[in-house]
Amino acid sequence: MEIFPCIAAVARPLHDFGDEFMSDEATAETGLRAGFAPGRGFYCRGRFGVLGEAPVAVVQAVQGFLGPRLVTGGWLAGLHVMPAHEAAACYAQAVRAWGRAHIPADVDVEHFNHLARQLIAAADATALPLFAGWRAQPCLDGDPVGAAMQRIHVLREHRGACHLAAVRMVGLSAEAAMVINLGAEQAAHYGWPEPQPAEAADIPRLQRAERITDEMQAPLYAQLTHRQRTEFARLVEALTAP
Repeated sequence: MEIFPCIAAVARPLHDFGDEFMSDEATAETGLRAGFAPGRGFYCRGRFGVLGEAPVAVVQAVQGFLGPRLVTGGWLAGLHVMPAHEAAACYAQAVRAWGRAHIPADVDVEHFNHLARQLIAAADATALPLFAGWRAQPCLDGDPVGAAMQRIHVLREHRGACHLAAVRMVGLSAEAAMVINLGAEQAAHYGWPEPQPAEAADIPRLQRAERITDEMQAPLYAQLTHRQRTEFARLVEALTAP
């Protein structure tokens, strides 16, 4: 499989599988057991805790796509529950536990981990701080299924960080990109106050940003052989199957 067809084959499944984890009630319950109140505290403090004790404005700038109302409320709500690095570790535990519960038992996770480790190690993290933080998070290979899920999360963060950079490169705001992708009503759900409908001229810009995102990810997938890319796409499909 060539590089760009491989990226096209895996990008959406990796994104959506990560979304399922983030929106699952079981994930929220993990946060409640850890002492977080209902709401976005565990999500924000856990996912963005790899940035350290950053001011909320810095967290907002790094993650980009979620509106300031959501990020501010979530980050501050979790501030006094536990330090950022502990929250990130707790979130990583939730990632791995969710993977153990949802990754099919017959998938060759060892081979997936071997290929995913190559991709993650090959990435240039310059200007991608959220990805860099998650790549630096310990990943326990003694738990291969949990490690596979954590690497799915890390790869998802890589594409998300690349896409944020690409969106800004083409002159779009993160809010506008969310409106185009989700509609104004859903963008409001993700923390953007009173978002305006998308402008027709912005749609080609977002399409260009998607192509740039693929180009930014291409050096990772160039680390794999043609055969390995085919295997990786097959493994991602199997791992993320409904």
